[in-house]
Amino acid sequence: ELCLGSYEFVATKDYCKNGALPNAPAFIFMIDVSYNSIKSGLVHLICERLKEDILVNLPKEVGQEESEVRVGFVTYAKEIHFYNVKGNLAQPQMLVVSDLNDVFVPLLDGFLVKLSESEAVIDSLLSQIPEMFAESRETETVLGPVIQAGLDALKSADRSGKLYIFHTSLPIAEAPGKLKNRDDRKLLGTEKEKTILTPQNNFYTKLGQDCVGVGCSVDLFLFPNAYVDVATISEVCRLTGGNLYKYSYFQADLDGERFLEDLKYNVMNQSAFDAILRVRASTGIRAVDFLGNFYMSNTTDVEMAAVDREQSMNVEIKHDDKLNEADGAFIQVAVLYTSVGGQRRLRIHNLALNCCTQMADLFRNTELDTLINYMAKHAVRTSLNSNPKQVREGIMSQVAQILACYRKNCSTPAPMGQLILPESMKLLPLYSNCVVKSDALQGGSEISTDDRSFLMLKLNSMDVSSTQVFFYPRLIPMHDLESHGDRIPAAIRCSVERLRDNGVYLLENGLSMFLWIGHNVEPQWVQKVFSVQSAAQIDIDKCKLNDLDNPVSQKLRDAINSIRGERCRYMKLTIVRQRDKLEPWFNHFLVEDKGNNGSASYVDFLRHIYGEIRNLLS
Repeated sequence: ELCLGSYEFVATKDYCKNGALPNAPAFIFMIDVSYNSIKSGLVHLICERLKEDILVNLPKEVGQEESEVRVGFVTYAKEIHFYNVKGNLAQPQMLVVSDLNDVFVPLLDGFLVKLSESEAVIDSLLSQIPEMFAESRETETVLGPVIQAGLDALKSADRSGKLYIFHTSLPIAEAPGKLKNRDDRKLLGTEKEKTILTPQNNFYTKLGQDCVGVGCSVDLFLFPNAYVDVATISEVCRLTGGNLYKYSYFQADLDGERFLEDLKYNVMNQSAFDAILRVRASTGIRAVDFLGNFYMSNTTDVEMAAVDREQSMNVEIKHDDKLNEADGAFIQVAVLYTSVGGQRRLRIHNLALNCCTQMADLFRNTELDTLINYMAKHAVRTSLNSNPKQVREGIMSQVAQILACYRKNCSTPAPMGQLILPESMKLLPLYSNCVVKSDALQGGSEISTDDRSFLMLKLNSMDVSSTQVFFYPRLIPMHDLESHGDRIPAAIRCSVERLRDNGVYLLENGLSMFLWIGHNVEPQWVQKVFSVQSAAQIDIDKCKLNDLDNPVSQKLRDAINSIRGERCRYMKLTIVRQRDKLEPWFNHFLVEDKGNNGSASYVDFLRHIYGEIRNLLS
């Protein structure tokens, strides 16, 4: 601790619940077996791939030969089915819970097992599930009792862990947590949008808080063909540090790869369980606000049932006393958690920072990407209590005040007609406009209510590098990869003016990926990548490039895989031909241009901010 900024201790029993060392965590896989889930091929796909390459990748401690994580299996529609997969059984046993108003766990021994001890029985179960429910005609589902059952199972076993819930529809069956369809996308972008972007009741909020109490994180994988009220059911993910994935109109042959890559990454990912985080600071500064997906039962402790590398939080530090430039400022973040091997640990991060008394030094050292990340998350929270216009005006006012402050206190005398920006913040107007016009904050009726809620939840836990590319996507020329060797070409500015008719460009923002193909692209390039004679013959419904044995095809696929490898979510490739039906969707991500919904271009926004600065200074 005297030479490292970050380090860990193994915690003693004093830091454990009830003074006892914890057990290894458990993963419970809970599969919706309703009609939609069977028909889309989802159930068959989940069971097949769990057996083949998901469960064998359960996380383990460094140096361990096998994972200590326990696994359990549940299926459900309007009833909940638990499975006994104890290793000494010849066949798995199903136990049905039909009283959803008083859910209980019908077995303990044999439900949560070690994979290596029950592999044959688990394989048998996963082979049988698609056959057992093949003729299912049940279209209604429950969700609340399913989460409650998983929570109770972990609590009874005295383990923290994760619920992996694969769910297809709005839970309208008669049971606790039943929801009504309140979708009205016409309200998006209006003063009434918060009525459909906040939970319709507090059931899932309370359930999420109960989950945190026992270290039960909820990861929701949604496969909807209609509205599922993400704003309400995602509360269990938000509060427990869980993740939410959404695959609308899922078809196993088209969307299976994306879903399976996301699931595999999630299962393999190293996570911390039953975590408590506390921030301490030196005299004169203190933590006053926290932004992210977690729960706080008091003003100091951040509680997360699980936390992984996809989760990020912001801490607002306020200085409420005079700071001494010579002494500096010190911040410590301590996280108490249970590892995947069941060890209670304490991870410490110590940070020593300089203080300054000159405004110019402050602006010189400003970290713009972090500031944008904070402003965006703060705007998401504000949007749940304000109207969209107030949120946008709040961001623009903040930007104008920052830049007016610099102009007044730091810049050398210059004509009033000149916009003066600090070097560290010269892109502040650009990024601020991207935040203001992003779908997470401004998305109107052109996107679905559920998509808007999903983006707000996702943004709330994004780290700095993720928000950077989410707000300002990477646009990369791909038509001349061979001249760049093994390097991916440098990104260009996100504007339609940068696109050439004979070019090919890849656009990605961490969640979506497009390959735009100009109508005059060289026929040889099209032939080498798509095996057709011209761009007009390309099958744009395909989301996977052919494995062709030539350098052009190989380099393009390698570049796409490399970019995907930088992200926590698998990005499905959408192919867009110039002047085709999908081009307006692609153009929506060219953030320097005027938006399809009338949102300002970068140049127009810059003019507006300049006018605001002049008003403030005069």
